[in-house]
Amino acid sequence: MARIKIDLPADFSFTTNIAVRITDLNYGGHVGNDTILSIIHEARVQFLKHFNFTELNAAGAGLIMSDVAIEFKNELFYGDIIKASVVAAEFSKVGFDIYYKLEKENAEKNMFIATAKTGMVCYNYSLKKIMAVPEELKIKLS
Repeated sequence: MARIKIDLPADFSFTTNIAVRITDLNYGGHVGNDTILSIIHEARVQFLKHFNFTELNAAGAGLIMSDVAIEFKNELFYGDIIKASVVAAEFSKVGFDIYYKLEKENAEKNMFIATAKTGMVCYNYSLKKIMAVPEELKIKLS
């Protein structure tokens, strides 16, 4: 029984495919839990790029991941293609959450691999302090 339960939003605004590389495998011959965190990082960077943002400049704000929760469901192996669906939600004054749904695409059906949620905080790297979510960022990601 999972200790963490992530309630995913009904709709996702962005989807990308990420291939499992040989370097993603652990000594068990499958993708390790640490690699899942790297995969959601890649999905987040592609999600932001889709809106012409980066983690260092998201409408004038830097982004820092303040927390993460991952719920593991199934294994991945070398050569598998991950369908990563991403959406931003639950905006506050200084941050928001990003939800991830990772699935393995099969001929028969999609298999859930993992779900995740990251808490993102807007940060001014020059001033070294937290800042408000830029309105442009909120509008584009919502």
